[in-house]
Amino acid sequence: MTDTAPARITALYRYPVKGLSAEPLTEAPLSSGAHFPGDRLFAIENGPSGFDPANPEHQPKQKFLVLARQAALAKLKTSYDDASHSLAIVADEVEVARGDLRTPEGRAAIEDFFRMFLANDLAGTPKVLEGPPGFHFMDSRSGFVSIINLATVRALEKETGIAIDPIRFRANIYIDGVPAFSEFAWVGKRITTGGAALRGLKRTERCAATTVNPATAVRDLMIPAVLMRSYGHADCGIYAAVAQGGRIAVGDALRVTEEDASSVAF
Repeated sequence: MTDTAPARITALYRYPVKGLSAEPLTEAPLSSGAHFPGDRLFAIENGPSGFDPANPEHQPKQKFLVLARQAALAKLKTSYDDASHSLAIVADEVEVARGDLRTPEGRAAIEDFFRMFLANDLAGTPKVLEGPPGFHFMDSRSGFVSIINLATVRALEKETGIAIDPIRFRANIYIDGVPAFSEFAWVGKRITTGGAALRGLKRTERCAATTVNPATAVRDLMIPAVLMRSYGHADCGIYAAVAQGGRIAVGDALRVTEEDASSVAF
């Protein structure tokens, strides 16, 4: 059975440091069985997390600096340069910190900034962590690539009467052209776009990070509660795995087909 979805990719984002700024992309090279490139490569520990780079295991998001706990992070604009491994932090249009995340001195510069910026909101000493090859600091153990349907966001706008910036959902792939919440039906199916193919893994349960307005850093809309009240669940968007590597780009169409899970390698 084949189901053709007239959806297209409208935006692509990566989040090099967990909890910090989204970085827009026009295209992205996906690799089979891998995470979205450049996504959640680093995290900032909020006191000892127990993370061991020699034996990396998924840790709860609460152990790191994240919007779900530290809404003030939305006041910052950050950018990461792959070539220099440098993270720049801007507040009120002024660069307030910069450091090479691969060096002790660079990490210390970033850690010192957060020690001051979040002085009253820390569980312990902040520490920059880098995931070893193949490990990313995702919220979900099986979160490889995240997808948000803009029609679903518009449905939430109707429920609340408030404009909602889709960046609240911190997804990698934003799509449009299919009905609200229809992306839930993509779980277990093959999603072909550009030169790559994904497989829907599971619906994404939303957390308190979505309550933070990315423009104001204020918790002004209880998205999980709105979802639960209006639809009986707290889900918005889906996670997917990369079944076939290839390049994807803004403007690419998506085609969804039935697929046996045993035929997908990831």
